[in-house]
Amino acid sequence: MIAFLSGTVHDLRENSVVLLVAGVGYELLCPASTLGRLTSGAPAELHTRLIVREDSMTLYGFLETDSLRLFDLLTGVSGVGPKLGLALLSAMPPSALAQGLLSGDTALLSSVSGVGKKTAERLVLELQNKVPEHLAAGVKAGGAAAVASTAGRDAVDALLALGFRDAQVRAAVAELLSQDGTLSADALIRRALGKLR
Repeated sequence: MIAFLSGTVHDLRENSVVLLVAGVGYELLCPASTLGRLTSGAPAELHTRLIVREDSMTLYGFLETDSLRLFDLLTGVSGVGPKLGLALLSAMPPSALAQGLLSGDTALLSSVSGVGKKTAERLVLELQNKVPEHLAAGVKAGGAAAVASTAGRDAVDALLALGFRDAQVRAAVAELLSQDGTLSADALIRRALGKLR
């Protein structure tokens, strides 16, 4: 099993990165959150998961162990493959995904492309009690219903009206409110726009 790879970013692609490690280029499929933080030519260390199928061997890479743990949990659910696991992790940060699972927010989960209502319900049912403790603690401290506050609702509505995707908007607002629950709707919108653009 390959636990992690440490090397130099050789090539950044749309859904993957080629990491040069001791003269060998490894291609790793990654969520958007990981790809967005990598720079061509810079050193990087990625936690990995190797998935072996009858016709392929695919490496998946993550900057944080939280993302890898959530990926393992997601792909352990019947009907959720690696592609859908990456889509969920690309649409929102691990803390927001954990919040959605813990609070049973099927609307947030099903707003991700490829996740239907039944799949969202299955994810909540199977994973609600399996979210890593430290992520669960962060969600409880931030309040699972943070986005349900008046300022949170107003900010979400305004950002959706601007054409941003539901999952991204809710994740950004939830993350901001978990950091500072006193933010006004205006402040939330301004800061969320910085994250979403």
